[in-house]
Amino acid sequence: MLAGVQLIGYSTSGLGQVTFTGHNPATGAALAPSFRQATEAEIDQAAQLAHQAFAEYRRWTGPQKAAFLEQIAEEILALEPLIATAQAETALPEARLVGERGRTVGQLRLFAQWVRQGHWVGARIDRALPQRQPLPRPDLRQMLVPLGPVAVFGASNFPLAFSVAGGDTASALAAGCPVLFKAHPAHPATCQLVGQAIVAAAQKLGPPEGVFSLLHGPAPAVGAALVQHPLVKAVGFTGSFAGGKALYDLAARRPEPIPVFAEMGSTNPVFLLPGALRERGEAIAKGLAASVTLGVGQFCTNPGVFVTANGPERSPFLAHLAQALAQTPGGIMLTEGIRQAYGQGLARLQTDGATPLAQGSQEPATRQVAAQLWQTSAQAVAQHPHLLEEVFGPVSVHVATESRDELLALARQLTGHLTATVHGTEADLAQYTDLLDVLATKAGRLIINGFPTGVEVSHAMVHGGPYPATTDSRSTSVGTAAIARFARPLCYQDFPNHLLPNELKDENPLKIWRLEEGEWINYKMT
Repeated sequence: MLAGVQLIGYSTSGLGQVTFTGHNPATGAALAPSFRQATEAEIDQAAQLAHQAFAEYRRWTGPQKAAFLEQIAEEILALEPLIATAQAETALPEARLVGERGRTVGQLRLFAQWVRQGHWVGARIDRALPQRQPLPRPDLRQMLVPLGPVAVFGASNFPLAFSVAGGDTASALAAGCPVLFKAHPAHPATCQLVGQAIVAAAQKLGPPEGVFSLLHGPAPAVGAALVQHPLVKAVGFTGSFAGGKALYDLAARRPEPIPVFAEMGSTNPVFLLPGALRERGEAIAKGLAASVTLGVGQFCTNPGVFVTANGPERSPFLAHLAQALAQTPGGIMLTEGIRQAYGQGLARLQTDGATPLAQGSQEPATRQVAAQLWQTSAQAVAQHPHLLEEVFGPVSVHVATESRDELLALARQLTGHLTATVHGTEADLAQYTDLLDVLATKAGRLIINGFPTGVEVSHAMVHGGPYPATTDSRSTSVGTAAIARFARPLCYQDFPNHLLPNELKDENPLKIWRLEEGEWINYKMT
């Protein structure tokens, strides 16, 4: 593996004097090799190459882009040291990383299938009406076109699926946008390997140089320089609220503001209704404990808050939940910084008046953290709204409400979240339809009688939500709809047929779905 350098188009560069290394989260030991932080000159070189590449890559056909994405998937599968390298940098178990690699490859192939079909451009055609009175109508044809070079920031908690070849990169490349990837400093060697796989795929399939570059650096200045570069046209980010909001503000202050699609976390509230707890409280307790502690609680869909109504079923449920959590072993968090932030978050809960309810086990004299449950009341939350904010890690806060009205008032108090979940019987759900109406304004995904951890990569998935879960609730970062983030509508007026893109020509050579005169037409079925 090439050690410690930037991947700029088809070349490497190591001009920076600032160096850093990854660390083993289980031991704290520094990991070889060291990496050089990207310089402003290297960032500019990558952006210039991406800009030049865009002129050609934006015209690549769906089958061409599909073949490129599929080749990236094959190159990733061929990386023999990938899983071991990621294990050393994240302390995640092998099975988890193998599964995550499969998800990464799967979403690349899904986007390949999607762009090969071609329907994603949303073609619309309103043909000319020259005889219309009092004014004729021109010929109008619309489709989505790529935005331009995209800066993508990798996530700490998914070193493969939300990283170098993750959903943001896959959707940007699928849309026809070159990618400038900011490697996550917690797993630089893993990023380097996957970056090399993308470069290898590009060299085999022949997109223009600069369609992908990878830049290293733990300093915020590297990310800031990418977002502020005038040739970057959009940003994809997964991480903390502070990081995402900072990038969003930088982008908004540019002479040419650009969209920032930042997924910034969520407490994913779970509402447990009386009938459900009465009928299957023990099963719900086991499922909730497993969801809270999955991946040491380091999932953006971790259920950080759960709400119960007053009733005799609450106490036995909480006892089952405490018992399930007590049997959960401690775990290693992804970085020392995340571990320290977890401790600070627990301290903040105590300062705001929450009290401990249960705790999992923890090996002494290790870097493990224990899973925890805390509890508070709806009245306390009304006075201290911070109790509903995310503590990233294996912890969930129980909010006890004493009436139906109090439960609904708490739901209305919520800010934006990625998910919201309701456990209820048929009778419960009929009684609490107004709760579902409220939650529909608060989350990007509503779940009935399930748990939020686990995000299916599919056409219908939404991984997004109202602010502060994301900076743009109109989009998703998972699923094929994510491609729309990196495209814009373009209307062609009165173009000769031979000058139109194939998606909009009269003969529809691609045989895609098109909205013609307000009616969807599928030429494959005619």
